[in-house]
Amino acid sequence: MQELTRRDFTRSAGLATALGYSRILGANDRVGVGYIGLGNRGDQVHDAFLEHGDCQTVAVCDLREDYMDFAVKKSRATPKKYKEYAKLLEDKDVDAVVIATPDHWHALMFIEACKAGKDVYVEKPLSLTVVEGRKMVETAERTKRVTQVGTNRRSWKSYREAAEFVRSGGIGHVSVARCFHIRNEWPNGLGAAPDSPPPSEWEWDHWLGPAPKVPYNPNRSYYNFRWFYDYSGGQLTNFGVHYVDVIRWCLGQDSPRSVTAIGGKYAGIQDNREIPDTLEVLWEFDGPTLVVFEQYNANAAPGTNRDAEMELRGTKGTMYIKYASWEVVPEKNAQAPEGYDRGKGYGNPLDRAGGREVGASLRPAMEPKSRQGPSEYDTTSHARNFLDCIKSRGKCNADVLTGHISTSAALIGNIAHKTRSHLEWDARAERFTNNDRANELLHYEYRAPYKLS
Repeated sequence: MQELTRRDFTRSAGLATALGYSRILGANDRVGVGYIGLGNRGDQVHDAFLEHGDCQTVAVCDLREDYMDFAVKKSRATPKKYKEYAKLLEDKDVDAVVIATPDHWHALMFIEACKAGKDVYVEKPLSLTVVEGRKMVETAERTKRVTQVGTNRRSWKSYREAAEFVRSGGIGHVSVARCFHIRNEWPNGLGAAPDSPPPSEWEWDHWLGPAPKVPYNPNRSYYNFRWFYDYSGGQLTNFGVHYVDVIRWCLGQDSPRSVTAIGGKYAGIQDNREIPDTLEVLWEFDGPTLVVFEQYNANAAPGTNRDAEMELRGTKGTMYIKYASWEVVPEKNAQAPEGYDRGKGYGNPLDRAGGREVGASLRPAMEPKSRQGPSEYDTTSHARNFLDCIKSRGKCNADVLTGHISTSAALIGNIAHKTRSHLEWDARAERFTNNDRANELLHYEYRAPYKLS
């Protein structure tokens, strides 16, 4: 798959006062959608919305003219083009906004879109920091906006059935759930591109936005921004948010109570990345359940014997999840034979053989079960859910609070790695209770003149 970019977008000197709520739409009305960020993932999400006849692309925004031109050509109408996202938010034909920029821009654009009276679909991860995510939740609640975060598996029928099966006790108590991001980037990775003059000083400054001012480097833009902490949380917030979101859904849990992490650049990959090539993050959830994210980027061997992205190990069986499909393999639990006292045994040593009681049997605790989902990642159903909720004013499958909780788990995992510590997490206060230095990493100081409000 071509890894081009999620592009970005700009901020004007200041958005005027909020425009008030967008017009009230009836069931048969066509939703006017404006898109901010049209490279790579932005283009894919645009395609997902174009599948639906009751929405229309009325405006597009990107720093790159060619990305906007490409989006205009595939649209049914002729949308307006904006290089400054604040101008798009002033457009009264825009009922809803799709934000598919790099992560460090999500919070500012989301908050200003809500204040402008637009409903918002924002790609995952929701935010770059925990503080940003909470501000986004508060703003959406205050302005009564319909919101959807791009954790699109929340709209897949096969995943809903998986979550229902696990939460009903189908595989017993889940003591550990693991998820994997596995690929081999050795030896050259992104390559070690040197700093250089930007193609446009204006574009580079607006691309950086609230992030620190640094020299232009081609690896810091396009898709590769995910390898730099100023703009992203790395693969932990890229793939990990998807996985943790599904696992939380299956477990019926919200936030972890503690987290720790270890890893680094172990493989000697010759590039200028900042994120690890090898990482393990461990969260402790109520249940109790241990959740583990494993990132191995210098070896592509499967992480499990099912080559699954996720596995949930229960007392009755193990669920393996790969893409949209899943399979449950039953455990064989020992059934003690009649007359056996687990506390005293049989009393006669001849009744034991090979370390196991004679006569004991191993029996499947349940029947095997599986579900086959779509063969490709599907965003169309997630877009459909958002459009339906715009009209009904209902809660989306992955509203901003759901996205914030899942994103925060990944973000605090990165903080645990950066501080090399085991952190106790107070989910209500959204603070660590045992590490002041870790609390300082819950947000960062924006570059002037940008402010989180």
